[in-house]
Amino acid sequence: MTFLWDYLLLLTAYLLGSFPSGYLYTKIFTKKDIRKFGSGNIGSTNVKRIAGKKIAMLTQISDMLKGLLPVLFVLIVTKYQLFPLSSSLIYFVALATILGHNFSLFLKFKGGKGVNTTLGASILIAPIPVFISVFIYFIVKKLSTFVSAGSLSIALCLPLAAFCLKMPNYTIYYLCLCGFLIIIRHIANIKRLLSGTELS
Repeated sequence: MTFLWDYLLLLTAYLLGSFPSGYLYTKIFTKKDIRKFGSGNIGSTNVKRIAGKKIAMLTQISDMLKGLLPVLFVLIVTKYQLFPLSSSLIYFVALATILGHNFSLFLKFKGGKGVNTTLGASILIAPIPVFISVFIYFIVKKLSTFVSAGSLSIALCLPLAAFCLKMPNYTIYYLCLCGFLIIIRHIANIKRLLSGTELS
């Protein structure tokens, strides 16, 4: 029975993560397919370029909530023992939402870069590393002027902060995977940063 609940929650988390916020909001408000403009990414940074600050903010909030809500649900179920769940399910549910965003079922398994969804999914699991990483993000972004550089700093800071704070091993492993996924999704940005052609 536990396996069934685990499977249903993982599937639900992936489907929720797959909701293509940036793509849909840009399509609704501008009639444009964001994948054909700017960097081609559906995340809030590219949405800001194409649809403006308000739609970008809406996208950012939605992407963070996609990560936050499934994790919050698992915590509530676990606390009140509403039905049986595996002890480590929370990490897999968080990863499922991130993978849903990065490889959306509704966009032929293409999607965003997962930074906002990672922060939303991780804030209840590792709040201090998330706050530290966001703080470092703003510093790096300010100094470099590149959002992608700030995003890459989050990928590195999340697991490093958890390690320095001596958090549980599962949490560190989870954040390492999160960082790895962010870096993988930013390979094109890394190449542009090195060549000096990155978009600000």
